[in-house]
Amino acid sequence: MSEEVFKGCIFSVTRDEIVLPSGKKAVRDIVRHPGAAIIVPLLPDGRVLLVRQYRFATGQNIWEIPAGTLDQDESPEDCALREVEEETGYKASSVEFIATIWPSPGYCDEQMHLFVARGLTRSEQNLDEDEIIEAHSFETEQLRDMIRNGEIADAKTLAGLFLVMGERLVA
Repeated sequence: MSEEVFKGCIFSVTRDEIVLPSGKKAVRDIVRHPGAAIIVPLLPDGRVLLVRQYRFATGQNIWEIPAGTLDQDESPEDCALREVEEETGYKASSVEFIATIWPSPGYCDEQMHLFVARGLTRSEQNLDEDEIIEAHSFETEQLRDMIRNGEIADAKTLAGLFLVMGERLVA
């Protein structure tokens, strides 16, 4: 049995009565989310674009890779192309799918589809009216330092950077 206990503008919450693989019954509250595209935008010279925005839940501005919730009937690829331009002010000529991750599978069904964006050319930001986002480019060494000193702590950003850049960040 599943009952919707909350309906918000982006996600809902259901309370589900389930049977575990062991046969035992349990109740789980699950955040239902339409999914998102997350993007590592690579400039031709190898720098990476990050965006800095205020996140109310953390109480601070944080550095992140661009990301956005999938619109109804929107493909993850189309979302990635839209979001990278909206948030960074750079248009990508292509996006390449890297992986799909579940950021919080213990309580949320959201899937984040990771892309790397290439062929970036200057465009302009087209932010939602409630967004204030600063875009900036970083070299690999700067990203490595930001990760080590805690300036980059967002899970999707860490996953995206390590999946795209791998050993360059560990060196």
